[in-house]
Amino acid sequence: MEKLIKIMADSTCDLSQEIIDKYNIGVAPLNIEIGGKTYRDKVDITPDRFYELLPTLQELPSTSMPSPEEYLSIIDKSIQEGYDQFLVICMSSGTSGSYQSAEIAKEYFYDRNPNSDVRIHVVDSLSMSHGSGWLVMKSAQLLEEGYDFDRLVSFNEDNKKRVKHFLCVDDLNNLIKSGRLTNASAFIGKILRVKPIMTMKKSKGAIVAKERGWNKVLRYYVNEFKTRVDREQTNFIIIGYTSDIHIANALRDKMVQDTDFGGDIHIMQMGVAVGTHVGLGGLSMFFMEK
Repeated sequence: MEKLIKIMADSTCDLSQEIIDKYNIGVAPLNIEIGGKTYRDKVDITPDRFYELLPTLQELPSTSMPSPEEYLSIIDKSIQEGYDQFLVICMSSGTSGSYQSAEIAKEYFYDRNPNSDVRIHVVDSLSMSHGSGWLVMKSAQLLEEGYDFDRLVSFNEDNKKRVKHFLCVDDLNNLIKSGRLTNASAFIGKILRVKPIMTMKKSKGAIVAKERGWNKVLRYYVNEFKTRVDREQTNFIIIGYTSDIHIANALRDKMVQDTDFGGDIHIMQMGVAVGTHVGLGGLSMFFMEK
């Protein structure tokens, strides 16, 4: 009997519903507590509604990882549908407990089913937001091309450190409150009115540049892409945004104008869990570097 592979993720992958449906991705939602009420990311509250609420909130919402049972429910349902191999790609273990929760779910499954021949592999993507989403989407494409389970696992483990992230924000407040940005960096950014540009280093966010104004931010993104991109592996780019799609469209237009990249450029909104920490006016870009 043919082995069927199911690709799974937590909701911080931030892929559009169109992509999730196209590739039949199983998504375990993170939880967000807003004003004493708990919501499931993109299930009980949409990103647009969240970004409308955000400026009115007195306290920053808190986020929590999916429970192991969330992952197990997807696995159990998928087994009933004929799947028997599961590739679970999670947000960086350095910024969330989603990876640990998925590993616990894996242990629970085998404890309950000691003789099962189902295979489960959990990937610590070392990424945030569309960084893990990039790996999920690329894996789904490779699966369509005929990759078996072992090749998909190897691709992820061998290449996850090469998924390049850039993130810039218009408002530093959420990054300060959530502890994702040091007070010193935040103070400098506010005084000089510069926008910090962050990437992932050692599984956590780190500032790599500061630019004054969005035009210079877009130029930085494009120049870094041209210098770093692995053209063989990067057949698509993901541009992420929180509340302002216009700046995401501007980055896409500049990429088209100033580079010879011929692949797809996807614009996708960051979800509620990621947006809690990024705040309004966030702009990100993801691709695979050399």
